Amino acid sequence: MEAPRRVVVEVLKGSTAFPPPIWMMRQAGRYLPEYRELRQKAGSFLDLCYNPDFAVEVTLQPIRRFGFDASILFSDILVVPHALGRDLRFEEGRGPLMTPIQPDEIAGLDGSRFHDHLVPVYETVRRLRGALPPETTLIGFCGAPWTIATYMIAGHGTTDQAPARLFSFQYPDLFEQMLNTVADHSAEYLIRQIEEGADVVQIFDSWSGVLDEASFERWCVKPVARIVAKVRARFPDVPIIGFPKGAGTLYEQYRQKTGVTALGLDWSVPLSQAAGLQRDGAVQGNLDPMRLVAGGEALREGVAAIFQQLGSGPLIFNLGHGITPQTPIPHVQAMVDQVRAAGA
Repeated sequence: MEAPRRVVVEVLKGSTAFPPPIWMMRQAGRYLPEYRELRQKAGSFLDLCYNPDFAVEVTLQPIRRFGFDASILFSDILVVPHALGRDLRFEEGRGPLMTPIQPDEIAGLDGSRFHDHLVPVYETVRRLRGALPPETTLIGFCGAPWTIATYMIAGHGTTDQAPARLFSFQYPDLFEQMLNTVADHSAEYLIRQIEEGADVVQIFDSWSGVLDEASFERWCVKPVARIVAKVRARFPDVPIIGFPKGAGTLYEQYRQKTGVTALGLDWSVPLSQAAGLQRDGAVQGNLDPMRLVAGGEALREGVAAIFQQLGSGPLIFNLGHGITPQTPIPHVQAMVDQVRAAGA
């Protein structure tokens, strides 16, 4: 039987499609009433992540509504440190909370039950591949070691990740040891997702933009390159998307030095720069999520500008970060319609 055509995979490998394929970061989320209903039923965010029945359902919700070309596993980047023995909870209005790791605890990060802890996630991936339309690309993911470390050290999200930056300067060798541990287990995590049916994986580095150039090289680029090398050794043909949010002028060296297949671009990346990056391979992005909230002319202009600059090369249409909870559903449909109509 002929393999289904998954246009997202083709574009990530360098093909150009018009209209471009489309999906959204955080497309399964609080802007959807059916998500909010299931989230309340689950009891807690972690129960939502670790219950395959719930996780499969919320992953499928935006596919049913909008027919996106890709579906991304519903989970959270912090399940990796959780599986390494760190505590984790989510509080409404505060987000993820952890006990800050101390320098003398780094050597004791425990991966002995890592995969056992993540069995529900692997089951979710396996069930999703069977439940999704054959042409829909399934994307697995993990957080980049630097971004995960920011939460492990501060114990919560901060505006500038000063605790992790300070820790990296005070204890650079220990910090490198921690990032390598996270990187190695993240690579195993992605490999297992691919084994269970993921077609593509994405590495989210949501806080790379707070690092200076030398720190970006050591704490962002090198750990991600370590993950990419380990995944490629097992699955050389599976596309890997890197999303170093806020990397600015460092995007180009990020792709060259990490070896990722494609670049996820945040909305601050000028489209002229994005076009230059696209000459070396696929790019993904980068509509400002606030244009989607605003709708109307702001949305139409944003979509048209991306098409004008990037539509003739390998492009995955996406937002420049995750969709926000206040986004009106009709605006999402209008965006999808505009993207799809471009090829008519």
